[in-house]
Amino acid sequence: MTVGVLALQGSFNEHIAALRRLGVQSVEIRKADQLLSVSSLIIPGGESTTMAKLAEYHNLFPALRDFVKTGKPVWGTCAGLIFLADRAVGQKEGGQELVGGLDCTVHRNFFGSQIQSFEADISVPQLTSKEGGPQTYRGVFIRAPAVLDVGPDVEVLADYPVPSNKVLYSSSTVQIQEEDALPETKVIVAVKQGNLLATAFHPELTADTRWHSYFIKMTNEIEQEASSSSSSIIVSVGETSAGPEQAKPDLPIFQ
Repeated sequence: MTVGVLALQGSFNEHIAALRRLGVQSVEIRKADQLLSVSSLIIPGGESTTMAKLAEYHNLFPALRDFVKTGKPVWGTCAGLIFLADRAVGQKEGGQELVGGLDCTVHRNFFGSQIQSFEADISVPQLTSKEGGPQTYRGVFIRAPAVLDVGPDVEVLADYPVPSNKVLYSSSTVQIQEEDALPETKVIVAVKQGNLLATAFHPELTADTRWHSYFIKMTNEIEQEASSSSSSIIVSVGETSAGPEQAKPDLPIFQ
């Protein structure tokens, strides 16, 4: 198994280091043809607008969308979550291009600016059930996004409580006041849909490798399912073409 890590900008080195600690081979991805050699992909945290501009410059978006559509596992952290979302709000003027595939709406800077970055323990029951360890995970939120809503096929893996009086987002163009805040007391910060995994926080910036291990196991499961499906198709085709031995019909004899 070789995991690709999109290496345009952001914390790709930290992801590679985390994978190395788990004994997993990885490769930096900067060109479209490099995606052909990897079994899964991590889109790291960083500055999403800058990453999008670099991806557009290198004509990576078509290849990234194809990679998602093939069913290969993709994990987006922070900016990577924004990349994978089908819908994004709170963007800079003119917006940014998205890879898409994840049926959700994400708020680009939900938790505020750089100086409002924080760490918090979040409840991760699904992660704990697969990876063991504590019932919580120390999430590092840096200018972090949040998921506002999800489609029916999206599994919520973690959420985070937000005080009702918290100003959720502000910029020179957008201001959300207390009365406009979301009525829910929690926002979604980790999701999974099929071959896609996304977290609003940065697991690569901690010593806890459980999310990386979770993604590796997810990759193995998807590869095994794909292999089983291919084997079934081959067997089915073989049976159809050859079939069980049947009595040959008598051929007419011409004299």
